[in-house]
Amino acid sequence: MNYIRTGNGPTLVLIHGFLSGYSYWSEQIEYLKKHFDVIAMDLLGYGDSTEKTGLDSISDFADYVIEILDVLNVGDFHLIGHSMGGMIAQEVALKVNHRVQRLVLYGTGPVGNLPGRFEPLEVSQEKVKHQGTKEAATYSVKSWFLQETADPNYQPSLELAQKVSTQTYINGLKAMKSWSSTDRLDQILAQTLIVWGNKDRTYVWEQPYALWRGIKDAEIAVLPQCAHNIHMEKSELFNMIVSDFLIEHY
Repeated sequence: MNYIRTGNGPTLVLIHGFLSGYSYWSEQIEYLKKHFDVIAMDLLGYGDSTEKTGLDSISDFADYVIEILDVLNVGDFHLIGHSMGGMIAQEVALKVNHRVQRLVLYGTGPVGNLPGRFEPLEVSQEKVKHQGTKEAATYSVKSWFLQETADPNYQPSLELAQKVSTQTYINGLKAMKSWSSTDRLDQILAQTLIVWGNKDRTYVWEQPYALWRGIKDAEIAVLPQCAHNIHMEKSELFNMIVSDFLIEHY
């Protein structure tokens, strides 16, 4: 396990997305630890856990997250998931819905093969097979920022992505492509907030819209002039929206 736990208050779990790691949440950890017992972890194969091979199933990733929380003796918790991590968060909420109090699904959706993405998952898979992670990661990472390579967060994000092994990269694409929660959204019991940037080129509007309509009493925040990594592009606004949603409920 590679994770950080800091702060005091109700437990808040952060799940990162594809090609990233818990360091992606640095701004959020610093802000939210004032109100919460924050736990952020590297998924197998990502961040500082790249010596392991990433899983090829969203359900298995969810089991991994739940296992860590059980080892840490966590009972009830709030949960934030970004991108692929948002798919994992949905699966966690479905597996242990009695334990998830508040759920933030950010830059994600219920359809794992990502219709409308800047390029089909099959194309990304062929690129990484022939070019390797270092070259293939550039196509994905630059699409996550409105300013692409000009964003100051682009280079450190790319370096983190390039640490991922080719097999972990392929497994991540496979995990997403074979997963869907479309017909199970009504089983999510946690009060839910969906967060989406209106310039997101990975999850088009139909994805967060489906979450909003499918999860009972869900709320949605659409942020203008943001791409996929809102929490980096406009961290103060993201932190405020998320903390207001979580804090008002306990």
